[in-house]
Amino acid sequence: MIQTDVKSVLIFTHPQTCFFVLKINKYGAVDPKKPSHILIQYKIKDTSVNSDIDIARAANKKPIAEIAAKLGIPVEHITPYGHDKAKVNVEYINSLSDKPDGKLILVTAISPTPAGEGKTTTTVGLGDGLNRIGKQTVICLREPSLGPCFGMKGGAAGGGMAQVVPMEDINLHFTGDFHAIGAAHNLLAALIDNHIHWGNSLGIDNRRIAFKRVIDMNDRALRELAIGLGGPGNGYSRTDGFDITVASEIMAIFCLATDIKDLQKRIGNIVVAETRERQPILAKQLDADGAMATLLKDAINPNLVQTLENNPAFIHGGPFANIAHGCNSVIATKAALKLGDYVVTEAGFGADLGAEKFFDIKCRKAGLKPEATVIVATVRALKMHGGVDKKELTGENVDAVVKGCANLVRHIQNVKSFGVPVIVAINQFINDTDAEVAAIQEAAKAHGVEAVVASHWANGSAGTEELAGKVVDMIDAGHSQFSPIYDLEQPLFDKIEAIATKIYGAGDVAADKAVRAKLKVFEDQGFGNLPICMAKTQYSFSTDMALLGAPSGHTVTVREVRLAAGAEFVVAVCGDIMTMPGLPRVPAANQIHVDEEGLIQGLF
Repeated sequence: MIQTDVKSVLIFTHPQTCFFVLKINKYGAVDPKKPSHILIQYKIKDTSVNSDIDIARAANKKPIAEIAAKLGIPVEHITPYGHDKAKVNVEYINSLSDKPDGKLILVTAISPTPAGEGKTTTTVGLGDGLNRIGKQTVICLREPSLGPCFGMKGGAAGGGMAQVVPMEDINLHFTGDFHAIGAAHNLLAALIDNHIHWGNSLGIDNRRIAFKRVIDMNDRALRELAIGLGGPGNGYSRTDGFDITVASEIMAIFCLATDIKDLQKRIGNIVVAETRERQPILAKQLDADGAMATLLKDAINPNLVQTLENNPAFIHGGPFANIAHGCNSVIATKAALKLGDYVVTEAGFGADLGAEKFFDIKCRKAGLKPEATVIVATVRALKMHGGVDKKELTGENVDAVVKGCANLVRHIQNVKSFGVPVIVAINQFINDTDAEVAAIQEAAKAHGVEAVVASHWANGSAGTEELAGKVVDMIDAGHSQFSPIYDLEQPLFDKIEAIATKIYGAGDVAADKAVRAKLKVFEDQGFGNLPICMAKTQYSFSTDMALLGAPSGHTVTVREVRLAAGAEFVVAVCGDIMTMPGLPRVPAANQIHVDEEGLIQGLF
C-alpha cells in the first residue's frame, strides 16, 4: 500500500500491467467490503514492487489454530508449522467418517496460454465468495513445485486479492512434503541398485529397470545419464535418468492413498523392474515399502493454511496434470468434504487434462461425486486461441474472441460429457471490453451454459459473489449425474482411444508395435483394468503445442507407456512431452533474490 496525503491507494500488478485500485470509504481510507473503485492502467517495468508477494506479505493473517477452529478442529489435532500453517492429523480426519459430505466443486480452465487464465486465483476467489454468502467452504489446492517456481510459470498461490498465505512458504519448501516424497522415491531407487550390487537374488534385469530417480527442479541434463561408473565398488553400470518429483509415482500414490496403510500397500505394489523372463519385480520384494512409508508418515497429514480473507484452505500434494494426474490429495479433499458444506478444488491445466483425470482417475478411485464444474476463461487467452499475438492483446478484437471461443466450447462439451453441470467464470482483466465479454457469454449460452464475470483478483470475495450464488443455485438444482467416459473393463488401448477421440477431438491414435506389445504385457500381468493417465502438452488438444483453438481430426501419437501399479494407472506418454522439463532461456530464478531487509523479492 502507498499512503498519499489525500487518499489510500492499493497498487496491484497483473501480468505486464500495474493497476492502481482506489477503494475509499467516508474516512478516506481503504474499506475492503466496499468494492467501488477506480482502475487506472499504468505500464511499469519493475513488477517486483507492490506485486502479489507484497500483497500476501501485508495480509492480516490469523493464528492457524483460529482457522482450524472455524472448521471445528480441536487444537490438539493440529501440528503447527509456525503461526500460520499446520498439519491436520489423519487420525482425526478418519474419526469424521460418519459425517455427511459437503458439495464438491471443480475449478478447471480452457487450454492455457502465455496470456494467463488464473485457475488457482479463481479457485481461491470462489472459495472466498462462497464463504462471503454464508456457505462454510473449504478450498483444496495442490502444492507448488520448485520447478515452475524457478522456471517460467512462477508460483501457484493465487494472485491479487485472491491468494492463499503464507505465499513465500507455500511456494518454497512449505512443510517439506515434496522433500519427503523425493527422499522416499530415491530411497527405492538406491535399494534397487544396492540389491543388484549385493548378488541380485531376485534376478533383476538391469536393462529393464523402470524406476528412475527424481528431483524437484527443471534440469534437462538429467533426463538420461549413465550411473555406476568407476569400477566394481560403485555397482553395476547402466543407463538411468531423472524425472521431476511431481511426475514421481510416489507423488501419485501420495495423492491417491486414503491413509498410511493404503500408502504403504500401494508403495509395495510399485513395479520397479523385470527379470530376464519378463516377470515383474515389486518394491515390497526389496523390503522397501516400510521405510518409504516411514519417510512419509508426517507428510501424509494435509496442510492447513488460509486465504487473504482468513478462510480455510488445504494444500496437499502436487502432481502436474500434463505428466501426472494433476489433483491434490484424496485425503485433503475427503477431509474438506467432512469439514465444510462446500469444497472448491482445482485440477491442473485445461479441462482436457486436469478435469479428465480428476473425473476418470481421482473421482472414480476415491468414490467422489462432483456436483459442479467452473471453467475459467479470460478474454486475453481466448484472443490468443483466436490467432492474436501476445503483444496485441490490449486492443479490442471481438472477432478473435469469437474464434477463440471454439476452445472454450470444446471444454464445455467435454465436461458435460461426464454428466457434471458447468458454469464459466470470466476472469476479468482491465482491458476487457463489454463487447468481448458479451461474445464469451453468447458462445457459452449457445451451449446451455452461463458465463459470469469475476473480478476476484481486484476485489476478492466481492468480485465472486455473483458467481458463488449461481454455483450454489446450480448445485441446488441437483442435475449432476457424474459418470466416467470409459469403462475400466475396456482394453488399455481402447481407453487411450476413448480419451483421444472423445476429449481431444482426435481422428486417430498412433502407437508402434513396441507400445502395443507393452500394453499387452500389462494386460497379461493383470493390470488391464487400470485407468489411463495421459502425458501430453497442456497447450493444445493435439500433441502439437502450437496448434491452438479446437483442432479436430488430428493424430495423437503415443510414444511410450509406463505402468504405475502402485498409483493404479497406466501412463501414456504422447508426442514430445517430457517428464523432466527444462528451464527457459531466461528462468524466473534469475529474478528471485533476498533483499537487504531479508525479504524475498521476485517470487511471482
